[in-house]
Order: sequence, then C-alpha cells, then structure tokens
Amino acid sequence: MAEDDSTIAAEGPVKRVRNIAELASIAGVSAGTVSRALADKPMVNARTREKIQALARKHGFQVNQMASKLRRQKTGVIAVVIPLGHDRRQHISDPFFMTLLGALADELTESGFDVMLSRAIPQEHPDWLDRVVNSGMVDGVLMIGQSDQYDAIEAVARDYAPLVVWGSYREGQAHCSVGTDNFAGGRMAAEYLLEKGLRSLVFLGDTTGIEIEERYHGVQAAVGDFGRGARLQHVPVHLSIDEMTDEIGIAMTALDGDIEGAVCASDAIAMAAIRQLHELGIQVPADIQVIGFDDLPLARHSVPQLTTIRQNITGGAAQMVRRLMARISGEDAEALVMPPELVIRASA
Repeated sequence: MAEDDSTIAAEGPVKRVRNIAELASIAGVSAGTVSRALADKPMVNARTREKIQALARKHGFQVNQMASKLRRQKTGVIAVVIPLGHDRRQHISDPFFMTLLGALADELTESGFDVMLSRAIPQEHPDWLDRVVNSGMVDGVLMIGQSDQYDAIEAVARDYAPLVVWGSYREGQAHCSVGTDNFAGGRMAAEYLLEKGLRSLVFLGDTTGIEIEERYHGVQAAVGDFGRGARLQHVPVHLSIDEMTDEIGIAMTALDGDIEGAVCASDAIAMAAIRQLHELGIQVPADIQVIGFDDLPLARHSVPQLTTIRQNITGGAAQMVRRLMARISGEDAEALVMPPELVIRASA
C-alpha cells in the first residue's frame, strides 16, 4: 500500500540538510519514508516521492551511497591491483599498465562500479593481497599481472572467488586468469626473425615475472628447434622506464658478436632499445631488427613503427570484467588464454 503525502509540511527557509532525519523533519514524514522515496521505492506514492526528491535537491541533500551499499553488504567498488614483486621500480605510468587500466576502468564504470587502484609492493607487505580482499572496501579484485606472486595469488584465490587476474594460465590453478599465450608469442617473434635469415638474436627482458619468463622460453624453443647456426643471448633488462634505456645501451655494447635481431619482452623495452641503438649509431632495421610485445597504441607512433606481438588488451579487459561479474554473482568462470598475433611494421 502506497504511503500518503498528506503530511508533507510547508516549505520553510532554505537551509542545507545534512542527513535523512533533517530532511524528514522538513518534509513532515518519517525518515523511513524519505529513505524509500530517495531510493525510488514504489511503496511511496509518486507524488510524495517527487516532493521529497524536490526538497532534497532544494536543500542540497545527497544520499550517502557508500553507507547505503555497506548496509546491503555491497560497496560498488572494484580494486584494481598491480603487484610489483618482480621490480618495485616499475611505475603505474608504465604504458602497458595504463592501457589495460584504462580499458578496465571503462568496462567497470559502464557496469556501475567505482575503481580503487592499488600498487602493491610484496617486499614491504607480504600479506598485500589479504589486505585488499579482507578490507571490506571492495566487492571484487582485478589484478594486472602476476609478477612473481603466483603462489600468493593462488593461496588467496582458494578462499576468495571474486578475483580475476591478467596473466598466464597453468593447468589446475585456482585463480581465474585472462591473458595471452606468452610462450606462443615469444616463439612467433623469434621464428619471424629467423625465417627472415637472421641467426644471432638477443632477448631483452628480465624473466622474474611469469609472463616474460614464458616469452623467453618461447624464444629459446624457436631458436633451439631452428638450429642451422642460430644463437640466442639474453639481457635481463628491467621494466622500469627510468632505467631500461641505460641498461640496454651498456648491454648491447657488451654482447658477444654482432646481433642481427632483438626480441623484446615489451613494446616499452623495444622502443627504448630503438632509441638507444640510434644513439650508438646502430640503425633499425638496417643494422638490427627489433620486435616488441604488446602492440600498445604507441607502437604505431614510434620511429620506425614497431613490429610487435599483439595482445588483445581491450578484449581481454572486457573478458576480465565479465568473469569478475559472474564470480561476484556466485557463478563459475574459467580462465581464458588468448592467441597472440604478429603485427608487421617497419622495425623488423
């Protein structure tokens, strides 16, 4: 039965209202009626709802959405966490992080959720993931990368379902992951260079993180299977943009023999390598051919334009959110391994 509006009080002098009780006093109705009217509940008749909502607007009152959500045991917030166990010097401003973060934020806000961003340093807080999932501040967690924290993620995922991670998949893992077949991507990059006649390759990238380790193993497999004098050297370049350029310059001058092709663990490393090689007087692709990994928007704007292994970042972000929503609803959601794609441009 709808509630009557006959008790709505006459409007007095305009003053700012701080809570539902004050608004109820001005309206001449109960606090419960105000709460239901502001929530558009049909049990309050339309005329009463409209008058209460008009009074709320006039007196500058807004419902405390967070308190309301907490009463319903929902926060409307999703944590996006970036673990940096592999390299604490890497920043959120890393081009890959920003590209995936932007895609995730778009998907989440369109689904009606707010985003809480966290950069986790496991060396400082070994219980970093427990802190997030037990904070009571979020309805679920999306993670950008597994870093070197696979075991920590697995331990939490066994008891916490609404967790989806961008990263690699291992048979039997507890956590839901969405990501690229990194081994296949590394193999694809090396095979492309080898088939062009290059025989002396280098892999640029630190393999502490799971995804880059798998890319390196793919490159190793391609070189080993190819034979015919092909050889591979490895330079464990850090992912910190502030440091990778100098590391590349020092390493390239210290490598054994002439290098004909470089497979880079990321587009950021590839672009830093091209810049440093140019400063050393080594031309790309005339003297050395360079291939990246990610296909970030920046790859099309580098000079020369970057040949790279494409990850479907936008599609992957949509799949991460879709799986998270399913898990929040108590449904199951399986891991997704997406195929890599070779994108040929000018650098190789």
